[in-house]
Amino acid sequence: MKLLIDTDIFIDYLKGISAAKVLFRSTDIDIYCSVLTKKELLNKPGLKDSERKRIISIFKRLKTLSLDSDISIKYSDLLAKYYDNGLRPPDAIIAATAWSKKLPLLTRNWKHFRYIEEIKLAPIYEQT
Repeated sequence: MKLLIDTDIFIDYLKGISAAKVLFRSTDIDIYCSVLTKKELLNKPGLKDSERKRIISIFKRLKTLSLDSDISIKYSDLLAKYYDNGLRPPDAIIAATAWSKKLPLLTRNWKHFRYIEEIKLAPIYEQT
């Protein structure tokens, strides 16, 4: 199985949420993330050097998807279609990446994505 993870799922893993740890350790799931997730995590205000090193180490095990022309076009399409629903640029990039790469999106922020017909949301795990 392949999944695109949103930034909040990565944060769950860093916080030690057991379901996120199981997800990241699974050999049955290929985890993808947007380059935006990498940017958001590495540019977090107050990030300690040790935290930065840990994040970089984890990213080496994931597949990071860069922005390309197809994602850019889909990003524009999604913003034009869903801006009035509350879609904002960072979430539009994540959604466009999921749409372009045909990956289900795993996020706890369903309210940001649930109305986007072009993507599939993966069922969220229980936080424990």
